[in-house]
Amino acid sequence: MKKIITPILLVCACLVISACATRMTPPEPVQLFIKKMVDDHQFDESSLEEILATATVKDDILKKMQAPAEALPWYRYRKIFMTEARIDGGVKFWQDNAKALADAQRRYGVPAEIIVAIIGVETRYGQHTGNHRVIDALYTLAFGYPPRSAFFQGELENYLLLCRDEQIDPLELKGSYAGAMGMPQFMPSSFRRYAADFDNDGRRDIWHDHADVIGSIANYFVKHHWQTGLGIALPVEARGDKYKTILNGDLKPNLRLAELESLDLKISVPLALDTKVKILALKQEEGEELWAVLDNFYCLTRYNHSPLYAMAVYQLSQAIFNKMAVSKMALNKKGNFP
Repeated sequence: MKKIITPILLVCACLVISACATRMTPPEPVQLFIKKMVDDHQFDESSLEEILATATVKDDILKKMQAPAEALPWYRYRKIFMTEARIDGGVKFWQDNAKALADAQRRYGVPAEIIVAIIGVETRYGQHTGNHRVIDALYTLAFGYPPRSAFFQGELENYLLLCRDEQIDPLELKGSYAGAMGMPQFMPSSFRRYAADFDNDGRRDIWHDHADVIGSIANYFVKHHWQTGLGIALPVEARGDKYKTILNGDLKPNLRLAELESLDLKISVPLALDTKVKILALKQEEGEELWAVLDNFYCLTRYNHSPLYAMAVYQLSQAIFNKMAVSKMALNKKGNFP
């Protein structure tokens, strides 16, 4: 009796034979990257080839890189984050994690509301941490996005190292289209430098452990020179448009108060005479909104270099802080709050 081989079985058999017999040679940039990982970090060449062979350049990721939210004018960008749902979510996150936030503020000097606002802006308190495989996102941008390929090859290098160090399968983690991970959306290099085991359980878990998330964000800002007790941003009034001569893309505060007076600018709150500020003009539907931003605002831009991002974090933090205060007052009146 003859054995009958169906077309489907024949195709499957051919695919298995083909896969076993040959392995596609990676593109030259990928080969060079693999060589670097082998030479510099003693990765196994064959294993790394197998990992990277599962990744592909994703067109949707490349499209998102071309149109980030930070390209919006301020009045539209602000509406994304300054919502009642996000403010209420921040109050609840603060209440649910009060001890860890208080401990982090005491240890690092970073206000609880800033930490909460970062998580709110980044992932809406962990609800949206990204659905792209991190390996795909970093591979796409490292080898398919020439304007920033060097940066993302560095992030891919750090990602593979952190997965080895933390004993994580590099094919499992998901994150943003840019490869940012977990509730605080740390890039791999930031994870390796700043992630903290805040609850001392032997792991740095920025995906599920709220204490580690809180401690990691606070540690990030301390390492970027957060100044405890100092302000962040203050509204400014202008007479005329002399101030326009000092507007530029540099966010580092470099103007003294005397210089502001010569530009017919008035800050809403008195500051120490040696304080340095930067003037920020944010586009409203009609005209501009002026702010004097301080060193702590610049520190916020080290998390994300967009001034719109930093201002969204600051304003959300204030809204959460104010609503938290109202909530405490209401509970005090009922005798339910210590």
